[in-house]
Amino acid sequence: MARKNLQQIPIYRKAMDLCIMSREIASYVSLNKNLLTLYESNSLRDSIANSLLTDTILIPQKIVAAEFSTSSSERMHSISFINIMIRNINSYCRGLEKDGVKEIEYLNLLRSELRSFRKHYKKWKISMN
Repeated sequence: MARKNLQQIPIYRKAMDLCIMSREIASYVSLNKNLLTLYESNSLRDSIANSLLTDTILIPQKIVAAEFSTSSSERMHSISFINIMIRNINSYCRGLEKDGVKEIEYLNLLRSELRSFRKHYKKWKISMN
């Protein structure tokens, strides 16, 4: 099997864009500026920011797992996991909004990036069958 270059896979690049954007947003909205210790915070906002980071980091990992798997059930598991993460990220945006994040335009940028990712995801999902 020829070795795949992840950077040539559009869905992977979009997933990395999501990671970068979510890291920036988490850094901006969190009360704890050390992103590695967000999970230790008692703040709802920090908890949401930590979940946002965790889920966006898991997406590219699941893309890699699906791309390199020879098992169709493992590919389907990864695809379904990514779908759940997409829904979660939308929920985190709503949660941050409800928690009082005033810079809604940043959350709207993340939502826009997520919509763009979802378009690539749908095409990729079909190609993985």
